[in-house]
Amino acid sequence: MNAIYSIAVGFDGSIESEEAVRWAAGAARDFGATLTVLHASGALERLDTPAFFRHDAAPGVIDAIVAEEGLDLARYSWTVVEGDACSALLHSASAPIDAQLLVVGSRGHGKRPGMMIGSVSLELVQHARVPVVVVPGR
Repeated sequence: MNAIYSIAVGFDGSIESEEAVRWAAGAARDFGATLTVLHASGALERLDTPAFFRHDAAPGVIDAIVAEEGLDLARYSWTVVEGDACSALLHSASAPIDAQLLVVGSRGHGKRPGMMIGSVSLELVQHARVPVVVVPGR
């Protein structure tokens, strides 16, 4: 496996995505990598998205998780991306982020009863050209 110097993680405000950010922040700290926290803001995502996601600043919960995990705040960034969550994460493996590792929670806001893994997680694992970590919820 190549060195990991950039990690991208999806965040939609769910508990599962908070766990994914926690795992990714710890991994970024351990690898000495940068962390990009992505939120997709496509037309469908806007239907259930809290208003605080539309700002340039990360929600306070992200700053708190990153600090708790001991990752230098200068080594992480918050990005709101137009489009769907899977596409946003897949594109983060290319410039300018060039993530060598993608991280996502097992299920997010689009929860469907009976599914063990969410549709974004499943699609990401099927189509990513870099390693993917699917972090289970609590």
